[in-house]
Amino acid sequence: MSAAKLRNIGPKSAAWLRQVGLRSHEDLAAVGSVEAFMRVKRAGFRPSLNLLYALEGALLDCHWQQLPDDRRGELLQAYDAATALLPPPRGRPAAGPVTTTQMQDDDDAPSPSLFDSPDDAGED
Repeated sequence: MSAAKLRNIGPKSAAWLRQVGLRSHEDLAAVGSVEAFMRVKRAGFRPSLNLLYALEGALLDCHWQQLPDDRRGELLQAYDAATALLPPPRGRPAAGPVTTTQMQDDDDAPSPSLFDSPDDAGED
């Protein structure tokens, strides 16, 4: 797939699409713009939403900036739904709840002095 064959698709995007097995307009039409975008994302690339709009524009044969706002909204909803189905990233734990720990002063323990020697720590 090259920029000359598919509207809105530059060399970098074309390379990403080739690497995920989409080599022609027919391949793109068969999977749709959202699935093509998700394949690029799942392959580890970091495309912006402009690629999603460019893919849809390529299918509709219009410039990606001329996509109607309602169609962009539909694409964004479909993207959000597809993203929710992705497994969590490998190598990183899933985000959990945030807890705050507050340290309290212990009035019973003497404060260490800057000049205390390590040998005096256990003596009373």
